[in-house]
Amino acid sequence: MSGAGTARAVLQRAPRDLDLVELPLPDVGPDDALLSVEACGICGTDVEEYSGALLDSIGPASPFVPGHEPVGRIAAIGAGAARRWGLAEGDRVVVEPALPCGACRDCRTGRYALCAGWDHHPMSYGFIPARIPPALWGGFADHMYLHPNSVVHRVPDTVDPRIAATFNALAAGVEWAVEVPGTRAGDCVVVLGAGQRGLTCVLAARAAGAGPVIVTGLAADRHKLDLALELGATGAVEADGGGVPEKVLALTGGVPADVVIDVASHDTTTVLDAMRIARPGGTVVLAGLKGGRPVPGWVSDDVVLKGLRVQGVRAVGHTSFRRAVALIAAGDRPLHRLVTHSFALADAAEAIETLAGNRPASPETAPVSVVITPDSVPPPPPHS
Repeated sequence: MSGAGTARAVLQRAPRDLDLVELPLPDVGPDDALLSVEACGICGTDVEEYSGALLDSIGPASPFVPGHEPVGRIAAIGAGAARRWGLAEGDRVVVEPALPCGACRDCRTGRYALCAGWDHHPMSYGFIPARIPPALWGGFADHMYLHPNSVVHRVPDTVDPRIAATFNALAAGVEWAVEVPGTRAGDCVVVLGAGQRGLTCVLAARAAGAGPVIVTGLAADRHKLDLALELGATGAVEADGGGVPEKVLALTGGVPADVVIDVASHDTTTVLDAMRIARPGGTVVLAGLKGGRPVPGWVSDDVVLKGLRVQGVRAVGHTSFRRAVALIAAGDRPLHRLVTHSFALADAAEAIETLAGNRPASPETAPVSVVITPDSVPPPPPHS
């Protein structure tokens, strides 16, 4: 199938330099496809990519099309890709960020999210330089190229694409709060941090049958703590002033947690809190980056004497994406409450600045999840 026409795409040329341009639509061969993008979620990684914080470490050489949480419909697909993915034109899908090479050790052992087998690393949608044909490698566009190695998941037509755009955040919640720690029904789970990923950890833990599930956050983010309660948390703790372990244990009746997930960014005290909250033999999952800072007062003997399992997490696996899509498709969780803002392609910079908290907001208008759509549409209504 021959490409015809152009796609509108946001091109990042340098830090904080976004430009809405037109790029040629690619030819579609027998093993690849073209996605008509309906929505693309944005997260903290997009904020750091936009600001330039990631460009020296894992980011691409500019220019590039950002966006690694795309949802859309198959606009064109080759016969081989249609058989391999079980898809046809018009089907709605979400696309995993990672683009595996399929040949390196991590890919062969099922850890393709850590793939380092390409000449350009990482090969992840939203991070690939536009100099690599066909340039449309990101979801901040009205069309995106689907490489033959893409990992896609079908989403029912009944799902609002803006809600489907929570798939990546929800998959992280499933991975960090359920898959990695092996959370079981009845486990006590504590989530330190009430940001986007903290909220999805709450939702995923409750969906797995965990309880009680306690979440912590700052008083300034009271709206997020209240949202966590709507998503299934059984208790919420304001962390201001310290004493978080004592506040948490007061809600659990003094019973330490089976699983503690630290998703708080930059604050190193949450690492020590996690160690104190976890029961002997419990699991601590470290997900929130601390900006390279050491943890003052951390004593490794505390891990040994309590027999703790401490696990760092970086990427999300295929099973977690599948479970996240199933949760979205089921439609019985208030995922619409996560999607607070929606912006058009032309307003991509404003969308990122809004998620970063760089725009005035009240508790009623503060962002949780922000999506970009080809054209401006409001976020899903409160009871959709």
